Formats: sequence, C-alpha cells, structure tokens
Amino acid sequence: MTTPEIEYIGKIVVNSAYKVHKELGPGLLEKIYEICLAHEIQKTGIEVLRQIDIPIVYDGIAFEEGLRLDLLVGNEVIVEIKAVDMVNPVWQAQIISHLKLTGKQLGFLINFNVPIIKNGIQRFINNKSLAS
Repeated sequence: MTTPEIEYIGKIVVNSAYKVHKELGPGLLEKIYEICLAHEIQKTGIEVLRQIDIPIVYDGIAFEEGLRLDLLVGNEVIVEIKAVDMVNPVWQAQIISHLKLTGKQLGFLINFNVPIIKNGIQRFINNKSLAS
C-alpha cells in the first residue's frame, strides 16, 4: 500500500508516459524519452528532478556517488527509463534496490521501445518503507 498522494503522482507518471509514447512512438534514445516525460509531468505542476545522485550510507559512512536516478517525481516516485528490445532482470532488481535504499514507496521501470506502452510499464512497491 502507498499513500493517496503517492498514488496520485504514480497516475501522473503513467498518464504522462502514455502521452509521450503516443506522440513519439518507440525507437528513440532513452534521453529523449526522459526529457519529454519530465516535461509532460512538470506540466501538471509536479516537480521532477532528472539524473540526480542519491548518496548511499554504508557502515555509517555516506558515499556521495551512490545512486543515480533517471527521474525523481514529486520527491516521492522513482522512474527508471529504458528504450530497449528486452528488459534485463537486473534493472528490475536495481529499481527495487533504489526503493529500499532511498526509503521511497513507489517506482516505475518504463521501457518506451514497445509497440504498446502498457506492456513497457512495470510498477514496483517498497512495502518496507511503510513500517519506517
């Protein structure tokens, strides 16, 4: 379960991905989808940060060069963008790790290189962050 606010942001992400894919279609570079998706989300008034570094704390030490997120939406939802023929399972594990390490509840792995975008959107929930 996530909060209603996080669910709202998640719906904006998905709706924006549909709009971008409908306009651009598959076959472009990830960076193009990232720029356009961030723009589409920002049009709704939600803040989007691109290519941000998230420090990792390990053994009591903060390592600044820890994670790099494609998009952080509303400071709540992580979005990783791909434009590939096949999604590598390591990317799914990566977003799950990103959710755990950041304490965020909701993340998406969106592959724009598909004929139908609903087949390219994967949703991930970090239930452990709810107990924190």
